[in-house]
Amino acid sequence: SHGLPWGEMPLPIGPSMNLPRTFCVKGRRAPRSAQPSRNYVHTEAVQAALAKYKERKMPMPSKRRSVLVHSSVETYTPPDTSSASEDEGSLRRQGRITSTPFQSHSNVEPWLNRVIQGSSTSSSASSTSSHPGGKPAAASNLMAHAQLVFVLLIQYVHLTGVPVNSRVSSKIQQLLNTLKRPKRPPLKEFFVDDFEELLEVQQPDPNQPKPEGGEMTALKGEPLGVVTNWPPSLLAALQRWGTTQPKTPCLTALDTTGKAIYTLTYGKLWSRSLKLAYTLLNKLTSKNEPLLKPGHRVALVFPNSDPVMFMVAFYGCLLADLVPVPIEVPLTRKDAGSQQIGFLLGSCGVTLALTTDVCQKGLPKAQTGEVVTFKGWPRLVWFVIDGKHLAKPAKDWHPQVRDASADIAYIEYKTSKEGSTMGITISHASMLAHCHALTQACGYSEAETLTNVLDFKRDAGLWHGILTSVMNRMHVVSIPYALMKVNPLSWIQKVCSYKARVAVVKSRDMHWSLLAQRDQRDVNLSSLRMLIVADGANPWSISSCDAFLNVFQSRGLRPEVICPCASSSEALTVAIRRCGAGRLNWAERGGYQSVLSMNCLSYNVIRVDTEEKLSVLTVQDVGQVMPGANVCVVKVDGTPYLCKTDEVGEICVNSGATGTAYYGLLGITKNVFETIPVTAAGVPVSDQPFTRTGLVGFIGPDSLVFVVGKLDGLMVVNIRKHNADDVVATALAVEPMKFVYRGRIAVFSVTVLHDDRIVLVAEQRPDASEEDSFQWMSRVLQAIDSIHQVGVYCLALVPANTLPKAPLGGIHISETKQRFLEGALHPCNVLMCPHTCVTNLPKPRQKQPDVGPASMIVGNLVAGKRIAQASGRDVTQLEDNDQARKFLYLADVLQWRVQTTPDHPLFLLLNSKGTVASTASCIQLHKKAERVAAALMEKGRLNVGDHVALVYPPGVDLIATFYGCLYAGCIPITVRPPHPQNLATTLPTVKMIVEVSKSACILTTQGIMKLLKSKEAATAVDIKTWPTILDTDDIPKKKVANIFRPPSPDMLAYLDFSVSTTGILAGVKMSHAATSALCRSVKLQCELYPSRQIAICLDPYCGLGFALWCLCSVYSGHQSILVPPLELESNVSLWLSAVSQYKVRVTFCSYSVMEMCTKGLGTQTDILRGVNLSCVRTCMVVAEERPRIALTQSFSKLFKDLGLSARSVSTTFGCRVNVAICLQGTAGPDPTTVYVDMRALRHDRVRLVERGSPHSLPLMESGKILPGVKVIIAHTETKGPLGDSHLGEIWVSSPHNATGYYTVYGEEALHADHFSARLSFGDTQTVWARTGYLGFLRRTELTDASGERHDALYVVGSLDETLELRGMRYHPIDIETSVIRAHKSIAECAVFTWTNLLVVVVELEGSEQEALDLVALVTNVVLEEHYLIVGVVVIVDPGVIPINSRGEKQRMHLRDGFLADQLDPIYVAYNM
Repeated sequence: SHGLPWGEMPLPIGPSMNLPRTFCVKGRRAPRSAQPSRNYVHTEAVQAALAKYKERKMPMPSKRRSVLVHSSVETYTPPDTSSASEDEGSLRRQGRITSTPFQSHSNVEPWLNRVIQGSSTSSSASSTSSHPGGKPAAASNLMAHAQLVFVLLIQYVHLTGVPVNSRVSSKIQQLLNTLKRPKRPPLKEFFVDDFEELLEVQQPDPNQPKPEGGEMTALKGEPLGVVTNWPPSLLAALQRWGTTQPKTPCLTALDTTGKAIYTLTYGKLWSRSLKLAYTLLNKLTSKNEPLLKPGHRVALVFPNSDPVMFMVAFYGCLLADLVPVPIEVPLTRKDAGSQQIGFLLGSCGVTLALTTDVCQKGLPKAQTGEVVTFKGWPRLVWFVIDGKHLAKPAKDWHPQVRDASADIAYIEYKTSKEGSTMGITISHASMLAHCHALTQACGYSEAETLTNVLDFKRDAGLWHGILTSVMNRMHVVSIPYALMKVNPLSWIQKVCSYKARVAVVKSRDMHWSLLAQRDQRDVNLSSLRMLIVADGANPWSISSCDAFLNVFQSRGLRPEVICPCASSSEALTVAIRRCGAGRLNWAERGGYQSVLSMNCLSYNVIRVDTEEKLSVLTVQDVGQVMPGANVCVVKVDGTPYLCKTDEVGEICVNSGATGTAYYGLLGITKNVFETIPVTAAGVPVSDQPFTRTGLVGFIGPDSLVFVVGKLDGLMVVNIRKHNADDVVATALAVEPMKFVYRGRIAVFSVTVLHDDRIVLVAEQRPDASEEDSFQWMSRVLQAIDSIHQVGVYCLALVPANTLPKAPLGGIHISETKQRFLEGALHPCNVLMCPHTCVTNLPKPRQKQPDVGPASMIVGNLVAGKRIAQASGRDVTQLEDNDQARKFLYLADVLQWRVQTTPDHPLFLLLNSKGTVASTASCIQLHKKAERVAAALMEKGRLNVGDHVALVYPPGVDLIATFYGCLYAGCIPITVRPPHPQNLATTLPTVKMIVEVSKSACILTTQGIMKLLKSKEAATAVDIKTWPTILDTDDIPKKKVANIFRPPSPDMLAYLDFSVSTTGILAGVKMSHAATSALCRSVKLQCELYPSRQIAICLDPYCGLGFALWCLCSVYSGHQSILVPPLELESNVSLWLSAVSQYKVRVTFCSYSVMEMCTKGLGTQTDILRGVNLSCVRTCMVVAEERPRIALTQSFSKLFKDLGLSARSVSTTFGCRVNVAICLQGTAGPDPTTVYVDMRALRHDRVRLVERGSPHSLPLMESGKILPGVKVIIAHTETKGPLGDSHLGEIWVSSPHNATGYYTVYGEEALHADHFSARLSFGDTQTVWARTGYLGFLRRTELTDASGERHDALYVVGSLDETLELRGMRYHPIDIETSVIRAHKSIAECAVFTWTNLLVVVVELEGSEQEALDLVALVTNVVLEEHYLIVGVVVIVDPGVIPINSRGEKQRMHLRDGFLADQLDPIYVAYNM
């Protein structure tokens, strides 16, 4: 894991260090003692950068209190949860109490004017559509579209639109202000107005810096010296020292108090390694075969506190010709990166793990007492190597101490940027050559003492502290990490007490000791001749080196002692600064320092900069190339061309002392270990292959190596390269002490929309306040923007100590990135800035000048496309014509049935237990209707033509009162009763329908009548203004003298009121002719006869649901089994059990019902014992939207085992102008599904693609077109006819079209537009009704009942709902589907626009601590799949998104609730 040199401690950044300032010129540096801390200088640069920004107010995210304290979910009780299906169009559960309700009609006009003024200020340009009913931009438009007249928004409570002073509105205003500031110029955009939305391809900036130097040449290190008695292998050296110098100390281990607990001598190391080698080869068996053979790999699992046992195990394996694979001790089954280590062990074929007794006892155990198998790990035999478990070698057994060969000596693991773990193989020859080169470079001599703070299992800690030390019979004092945590000075104290000549540290160890050095007066570092800084390749280590020298020079530390080195797992040590006799005197002055322009570096160009510039990187050299090595620098991407002398690239090494391969991975091995650098002319630099080091740098003056970063930390944003460590340093320079816990910051990039996006995650200090943290985040964004000229895509703060840790306490970057992408980081603060970063969106679509309707028809003819039109069966040719003429009035039909089949049962109502609650035969229904008619005339004193509101629960009473109204000549309006637990939101809807429909009387039950007049009702509406209310519970038995017969079939029969998904209340007028035509169409399509039974689980208040519940049985004579959807809340299986029990062939339900069954019965299949659905021929979902394929498919799959045929499930389609356009019925081909390109749909085009292709969207046909119905597809603007498979508005012509809207004023213009539209070209005679839905017709290969080819109608979505963004038309459901897929805890989602910002509301089904994980995932998925930037992400509790009885989301109500601060969100994130 990368990360800054300081990993885990508070940071000494800022003026506290009181250091003087000096400047450097041209790479030469001022005397060390006068150097300021580099951090201090960088901090000043950052502060200066921030000063340039005026305090721009950014909208701070709002967060529910419970999230701030991360309380558990159990303590939070959600608001009252009343069901969705009780209330047509309202914000469920938001008890919105209004102050002054509608008084009477006289209030309407001033109210309308106020709405118009309010809207123009508060809802400018939300979404405009060509279809009246959209939300136009300005007041003039509003007036022009007189839709507000009939579009009485259901919330007449918000008389002036949205309160503009609400908290949310002001934040959105702030957000818009931040988005208005000039961004860096967007990229040169190109875009073809065809389906292919071409994403920006970054054009190189002509002014960008370019390298101008000559081509570099390979740099040769000094030759490896010839040493007279140099051992032929490392094991030969061990044997020599173990037998000739057995008492010499080899390794001293310390405990956490700093006491020496054990010193291993060379004699002991030799004898114990021998014992172990003998035991491993001879005493471990499996099925009477030796468990291990030479060359087998063995895992070494030792804690950082036990170097002695590790050393014995390592050399024991080498002596036995086994390959040690050192790994970390796995503490839990879920350690960061543990699964990847398991994968490495598996691929290396490891079956045995060596460990110590103490360590083995600490590992997690299974019930059997054995060590558990960790996730992703192979099965391992654990062997404890403590003395008592080892056997004494037989007298005649001697290990073969061979010369160093090309065989694998050991495998060191490394984790790549992506998180995968690779094993790097080091051969015996490389190991020996590396020890030789290090000995020469560091001038090691026999019996020197070295203190080692690093991890001895890998990297420099292993090379210096375990391998080279043995070569030279040195004494190593190993300082455990645990001791450093307790006492950061321990390593300095050990250098003093052991008079160590060499110390191997990381810059963070120097950094920590600076913080604690005040306590130590008697420290003396004069014994040190070399202080090896193992992470000297990190440019930011320079500040620790400078500061450390400043403080300790007075205590004997000489400047030339500090030796930064550069190394990598693949190439081992690459370069090290060394000093000694006869060398250049640059080292005595503390090396070179270059001050480089960060902007040029981002283009891989080296330009020395003066330090007055803000955005500079100061780097120190890491010394010279290793002895015996050749080094060159090649281009990072593509062919390994040599870099120019002023160009940054990847350093490559050719020497006998590098790794040889990634174990088992031939492809990437070739790429990394066998690179052949070439000149610009393509000539190889050498016949020897080079190894890529993964270090990015250049060769500076005096052939010194400079490193500016690691390839793993490189982020390429818009072709510019940024180093993660540099970004971390800038973030740390912004007052880290106050906010960042122990300086723990991770920076990485994620790919979103074909480019890298920078993510910064920091651990927040527990005591930092919300406000302060947010301020800090905004300042970090500004600092990074200023210094690196790059935007941060996402900045997240997580609680202290929650980021995954690497073995020695740093941050495990790849695991952090993985958690970020999986939504498992659980941040406590998030700030996303997609608006600044994402500059590669397609250009907004420019509307082309419209092609005229005539040209369109000609175009279609030329292309051989037919005009898109289709119709159901022709009703004039059918045999029931005489009967249809007789049955023009439903009241007549009922009387005829009473005479012919008085006792024939028409209705059967079930209660929640599944038993029959009430029934009605023809005669019973007729008698009840007569009683109601008599009551209306006598008690209600109503006249013919008066409107009557029927407020009943679903049941037989509702049907009887409907026919009672027809008998009396009154116009019935069915209204859903208010919900007693939720009067505040449901009662205003009732009141509004009663007033808008001008009802003279309300018929209802006694219970509901009491409710309407109750005190609770008075708080929601003005109860004094109800019209006459009659209860029909105990009306006397009376006959009416004469039943009213309408003079003409065109006379009004009933009004059908419904709230659309956009929150618009629209009532339509149904004439007697249309009513009987509708019933006839349904009868023909479903083959309904008196002998049939159908089951209906729908709400009976509007649309096709009302027609099926109240009208069709009377017309066709079939028996309807009525199942109120409300009853499913207490018995989910009610509907399906009824279907099975009555062996029903045709059944209808709503999406809400289907969803309840799918969710509720999916887990409780035992309730359904004995249910058999094989009788069902058609199960239709009554809907006014695009078919929900995912839901119908999961429903079919779930109940397939109960006999339900997948073919039987289909949908219907209707809308306000015609409640039943399509309905599958019993005959005809199965519904077809096509896949269309979602990107083409945004351009109002249909392009058919294969299933599974990218951006494909499945669309299912909405059932068959009903008899008597004609459908055409018209262009939304020109109103010309369109061709087959073209997207346009669905227009419909049929005898059962509604005759118009019933509005407050009879607005003729609206009526004409929606109900009597004519094509502008072609057949201009036919009168059509505009449905307001987009869709297309497609001729299929199937044949319908008449033998013609079948035309399928596909509904894409409502025009009113579409969002116009970036010139394209989006359907909310498509964005919502993407969002719901983004994370398992997203239960539901709804989107809407506000002031051209896309707002996404997400219901979180999970713990509140997951809330903030969703912000980035939602933003990512919408960018990736829809090329849109989300403006606001709102996270709410389950059930907050209001849903009407048809299961449709009420997005406009949600929008109003959000803007009026009524959602009680868990978190609101404003994306910058």
